[in-house]
Amino acid sequence: MTHSRCLCGAVTWDAEGPLQFMSHCHCSRCRKAHGTPFATYVTAPADGFRASGRDHVGRYESSPGFFRDFCTRCGSVVPGDPWQNLVFLPTGCMEQDPGTRPAAHIFVASRAPWFAIRDSLPQFEAYPPGVDMPAQPDRPAPDPPGAAPRGSCLCGGVAFVVEGPPTFARNCHCGRCRKARGAAHASNLVTTADGVRFTRGAERIAFYKVPEARFFGQSFCRTCGGPVPRLDRDRNIAVVPMGTLDDDPGIRPQMHIFVGSKAPWFDIADELPQHEEYPPAA
Repeated sequence: MTHSRCLCGAVTWDAEGPLQFMSHCHCSRCRKAHGTPFATYVTAPADGFRASGRDHVGRYESSPGFFRDFCTRCGSVVPGDPWQNLVFLPTGCMEQDPGTRPAAHIFVASRAPWFAIRDSLPQFEAYPPGVDMPAQPDRPAPDPPGAAPRGSCLCGGVAFVVEGPPTFARNCHCGRCRKARGAAHASNLVTTADGVRFTRGAERIAFYKVPEARFFGQSFCRTCGGPVPRLDRDRNIAVVPMGTLDDDPGIRPQMHIFVGSKAPWFDIADELPQHEEYPPAA
């Protein structure tokens, strides 16, 4: 039995095994839904799945007949309807070690240009062999290119440009980031608060702040649940989920932080510096 919850705890779910085929998905829709370089899912039998808080769940049809569910209070990705009697569980929301490990990278043909796969897991251009489903084409950028890197949410209702120079980019493994994004870690680009300009849909943005946290919060689109940049004018920073970017920002993640809270099912395979919590002050 595994227990999971969204960031705010309004939606919880339990799943009985056996858990099967945990994989990292690099498709453009997963990257937008999670705001990360890849999403990690594992399947469980639908008849052993139980969820509560469904009145807090919103859904968005990201491709014909395929819906993505999210908590309308905090924006976390949550499980959707079963497919062939299987439920796809976002592993970043799990409270315990599920006892299984990632078996492959899928949809690597859609991999983010700023992310490099460093582990030795098998890689598949789209679905792995044995999955009899047509692959959807990459989600097109909703706006024409310009001088600054563009970004958008999953539905395209919220769009922005990153006009300020990046201060840094980091992969964060803290438990809050994992639940907020429903993924192995968050990958965030940080610039100044006025370095991000919303070009569309600012009125669609919802914000959730963890009550006991000093700063931590998540901004997301009310329509699709997709993460969007969070502007913190008190600290003069903008936190941009890198999976939301439609263009290569030029910068790459420079380190891993809060690896002391890393998910037990995820191994860091690159050679970037690792810090147990925050990095040392410069």
